Amino acid sequence: MADPAADNTDTYVFVSPDNPDNLVFVGCWWPIEDPAGGPNFFHFDPEAEYVFHVDNDGDAREEITFIFRFDTEIQDGNTFLYAKNTIDSLDDPDWNFRQSYDVLRVEGIFGETTVLGEDLVVPPANIGPRTTPNYESLAAGAYYEFDNGIKVFAGQRDDPFFVDLGAVFDLLAFRSVPGNMGEGQDDLSGMNVQAIALEVPISMLTKDGSSPTDPADAAAVIGTWATTRRMKAPGSPVAGVEQVSRLGMPLVNEVVIPLGKKDAFNASRPIHDPQFLDFVVDPELPQIIEALYGVTAPPAPRCDLVSVFLTGVPGLNQPPDVVPGEMLRVNVAIKPDDSNSRFGVLAGDLDGFPNGRRLYDDVVDIAERVVAGVLYPAFCDDDFMPHPLASQLGDGVDRNDLEFSDKFPYLAVPHQGFMHEHHRVEDPHPPELLRGVRGRKQVAAPAASKSDVGAMGELELSPPVPITDGVRFSFALPQAGHARLDVFDVSGRRVSTVLDDGLSAGSHTVDWDGTDASGRALQTGIYFSRLDVDGARAESKVLVVRPS
Repeated sequence: MADPAADNTDTYVFVSPDNPDNLVFVGCWWPIEDPAGGPNFFHFDPEAEYVFHVDNDGDAREEITFIFRFDTEIQDGNTFLYAKNTIDSLDDPDWNFRQSYDVLRVEGIFGETTVLGEDLVVPPANIGPRTTPNYESLAAGAYYEFDNGIKVFAGQRDDPFFVDLGAVFDLLAFRSVPGNMGEGQDDLSGMNVQAIALEVPISMLTKDGSSPTDPADAAAVIGTWATTRRMKAPGSPVAGVEQVSRLGMPLVNEVVIPLGKKDAFNASRPIHDPQFLDFVVDPELPQIIEALYGVTAPPAPRCDLVSVFLTGVPGLNQPPDVVPGEMLRVNVAIKPDDSNSRFGVLAGDLDGFPNGRRLYDDVVDIAERVVAGVLYPAFCDDDFMPHPLASQLGDGVDRNDLEFSDKFPYLAVPHQGFMHEHHRVEDPHPPELLRGVRGRKQVAAPAASKSDVGAMGELELSPPVPITDGVRFSFALPQAGHARLDVFDVSGRRVSTVLDDGLSAGSHTVDWDGTDASGRALQTGIYFSRLDVDGARAESKVLVVRPS
């Protein structure tokens, strides 16, 4: 935190949507960059090494390392200006503060080193319409592709992470409980980071030099993590570099590792992660969620979290004879498709998190639901029933403030300093629910009007509307059947059964007076309705408002 230029904020790895024979690594450093941060603006540190590590055989040790080293050159030391006039090109003499970098590939830890590129240009910061009026075309000149097919970019980009930091760290204060209906505030919108994008042919990463097409291929799983290293301080007993920052799986460094162990984790390697095992098998986050919202999590030890965070998921991205270690693991034989769900694997979108991490994967919502136990029945105890709210938790922020690209370097262009906005608020929307949590495949229902399909077929449940002294539900049955309509509070407790009767096919309405099973008026707040008809189900949010 006291060394932001070395602070690795996020790491991503995914099969390229533009070329599925390539794997993309993205690392972000220097958190919460205000685009107007002059006069010096933000940059990479020439006294640090920025590193991607690759484990291609599951032994929790790197077989391949990519190192980025930067250099800074000031053209005119007698001016405070970053640029003395418009920057029209990457060699414009008016551009005063310049950075360049070299890219190295290392075999193993201390093996053969190959220089992939030298004196590559970091584009300038996106200052504004006078200094950088044609920023996108200017930055495009800093996209490099080598003869071996490797692509690199290093420079300022929009921060791709989206999260309600203010709510999450104010004791998980979801702005719209339980967090799956929008209304969250993206505290990173309008912010930039220092980003490195590296795209490598898969055949240059696998242990046998292949580009697997079968997900069951023993060479198909690649593990990766990013680090920052610095030269050791003068007087250190051993010369060389020391690791000061580490990030693989999102949120492990932030909310799994406790404060007293963060420096140790940042300096460690995956092979030494057994020292942190207790924090994974019995994490603090589900205890906090249970204390605040009554969402009962599964008991420790959490074998489901060990699979997600340390070994990879069996049958998805766990390599043979895996040695546990925290890193992002991706099965390179699972190619991008049109699913593109922000819930990734939880929604049956198998090329998403935790099978790697795409830029648009909503890792906050996914992680909260996983720690609350939505995967526990599939990995640990089939008889365990997750709490009804476990599959609905989230921070209310569903997407990044800017659109990502499907072309290299995939990240959105950085916000300019002259004009930008912060704190985008997610529009409210019907709850997004995850279903099928008792199996390995989960399916997302993006809106309340969508339903599970059973013997009844698809149900249609319209959003409830307020009436005098109550709420009116409307729904349609494709065929006659027995209908039950229940209302639950945000803790998942059933508060009222509105309907329990046989109904004919067609449209129906039913009124509810907003009272519980004992006839007591419910307090103002958010509730949830669930319509079950012969194996089919539809759900919706209900807002109860009492006169003040």
